Amino acid sequence: MTISWKSWPTLLHICLFLCTTGVESQKFQLQPLNRAVLQGSDVQFSSTVEGNWQVMTWHVRGFLVLTVPADNNVTSSSTQFSARFCSAGDPRCVEFTIHNVTRKDAGPVMCTVQGEYGSKTAQLSVQESGTVNILGGNMTVDQDQQVEFQCVTIAWFPIPTISWTQNSHAVNSSLYNTSSVKDGDYFNSTSVLKFQAVRNTMVECQATVPALTNPQSSSVSLVVVPKPPDWTVLIAVVVSFGGLALLVLLIIGIIFCCKRRKEKQSNYQDEMRRVRTQSQISTVSAAGLRRAQVNAGFVPEGQTSIAPSELTDSDFCQANGPNVFEMPDILNTSQTGNSFNRAQHTVDGSGFRKHRHVTIV
Repeated sequence: MTISWKSWPTLLHICLFLCTTGVESQKFQLQPLNRAVLQGSDVQFSSTVEGNWQVMTWHVRGFLVLTVPADNNVTSSSTQFSARFCSAGDPRCVEFTIHNVTRKDAGPVMCTVQGEYGSKTAQLSVQESGTVNILGGNMTVDQDQQVEFQCVTIAWFPIPTISWTQNSHAVNSSLYNTSSVKDGDYFNSTSVLKFQAVRNTMVECQATVPALTNPQSSSVSLVVVPKPPDWTVLIAVVVSFGGLALLVLLIIGIIFCCKRRKEKQSNYQDEMRRVRTQSQISTVSAAGLRRAQVNAGFVPEGQTSIAPSELTDSDFCQANGPNVFEMPDILNTSQTGNSFNRAQHTVDGSGFRKHRHVTIV
């Protein structure tokens, strides 16, 4: 790479600038370069200078507020600003303080060391913290109920960062929404947290700005009342089994009734057959009785005599022989048909003839 002689002056200026800047950086430092404080507090900046210097000046928001000579004869435009050596009699470190800082003091803070040291600038942010409050206070709800907490912050600058905790555990940001509105020189914010109540919980809302060492907070307690046991599933199971058992019993009852009905029909038919049979028998017996006649000459076996009152002369007649008697055959000559009478006559040792009359139908 060939460098033209015309470019040497430019390169020389760049080199001198970098070298000078590096030297100045090593000889003069300002800390911190960014500072955020709450309104009403004090803020300090420190300037460290290597080597001998004569005069140091401090500007706030472009206004000269303090002059510090190396002999520590400080000249200030206001009691609000002061400066001192970090170590007594050692001019290498100067501490600059702004007392009772206000939001009007926010902006650039510049330190200039006369001579080859140049200037350094830091940024000052003045913030304000307001109030934090969870509306509604403590809550008592039923288990598994959806709950909502509303946290309100008033008179903050800048817009505060709001977060929630449950039992000291951070809540996922997806569970709450935060909105802010400007009210004059301040901001008011509202954050709404929603979740399902499961157990007793300590709910805390925290608000902070960078100047706050510890966030401001408001907390409430959530008391969860356990709900009674859910018998829905058990009732459903019992009803299902009960319905099934009822259906089975109904089917068994229908089968039993059908069986009993068939048995009754069978018994009824048997009874009817029996009645018809008895009726037929009774009819036949009655017809036979109407055709039959009583044999008045019948003498039971073993009887050897008969009373005269029991027989008449017309009931029997004596036979040719002395010991033979003939019993009259009582027959109604008007009876005809398929029936006939047959008489059997026997003579026992007493001289009586036994007469048996048989009617065949």
